[in-house]
Amino acid sequence: MAQDSFSLRTNLPVSLPSRAVRVWRERIIASILFFAAISSVFTTLTITYILFSETVIFFEKAMEMQKISLGQALLEFFTSTDWSPLIEPVGIGILPLLSGTLTTCFIASCVAVPLGTISAIYLSEFAPAKVREILKPILEILAGIPTVVYGYFALLFITPLLQKIILGVQKFFIPGKEEWEYFQLPGFNMLGAGIAVGLMVLPYICSLVEDSLQAVPLGLREGSYAMGATRIQTAFKVLLPAATSGIVAAYILGFSRAVGETMIVAVAAGLQPRFTFNPLEAAATTTAFIVSVSLGDLPHGSLEYQSIFAAGIMLFFATLLMNVIGYFLSRRYREVY
Repeated sequence: MAQDSFSLRTNLPVSLPSRAVRVWRERIIASILFFAAISSVFTTLTITYILFSETVIFFEKAMEMQKISLGQALLEFFTSTDWSPLIEPVGIGILPLLSGTLTTCFIASCVAVPLGTISAIYLSEFAPAKVREILKPILEILAGIPTVVYGYFALLFITPLLQKIILGVQKFFIPGKEEWEYFQLPGFNMLGAGIAVGLMVLPYICSLVEDSLQAVPLGLREGSYAMGATRIQTAFKVLLPAATSGIVAAYILGFSRAVGETMIVAVAAGLQPRFTFNPLEAAATTTAFIVSVSLGDLPHGSLEYQSIFAAGIMLFFATLLMNVIGYFLSRRYREVY
């Protein structure tokens, strides 16, 4: 029997390619991996170049139409509250779009951050295995729903619900008025859109925070329990501080995802640029303006066409700022075990 097994082992093909063939194979594989890595860098640089070059053309045309200098154009762009590059007189103040974007993102963060963190703690530390098997696929389904569905969900469900709640609260505290005398929440508003964006971002934050909590060494949990701490004390006083780096990265990623959201705010928040931080009003966000203008027939090279890139470069800088903040915060609170 031993001789049979030995003969089987010796009969296996053991011929190897020559050293030159192996070297060329390694070089080909390394080249493929290099081009795969450099392609992402090249794509990023190309996008950056296009955004900057088209934005320069935008300012040149704005200076030509308004007969102003570059400094005056930049000052108006960053300080003016009039954004109307499509109509006369032309206004190139980006603040109305930024206010709408920041307001919806703030509302989304108020929804997604606490709910996502609490859900992650429950799934990681408290949920039984069967419950986790049910809830995890539901979160994955939420992450896979198209954003336009969230937009119509906000328009047809969240906003009517908010209208009833706001009207009911007013009638409770200020009774005796006719219904038309109370404040009526408009059909397009940033509050409903922000809540929908928060629900969309929720699965991302929950999943990333849970992964961060699961990455905490088991010894920290056992040491906390050995000192007499309860499960909730261990979760909030041991695990959350230990996973701060990953949790902050999850929050930054969720906020960046909310900044770039398009269809929800385009459907539910409105398309009228307005400088306001009141979530009960309608306003256009940067992405909503881009998608609304892109749907029209704009001549290439016109100020209206170039305004798309001027708005897009603000999204670029916002996302870049979020990534930089997330990088330094992750390094600041990083724990090495």
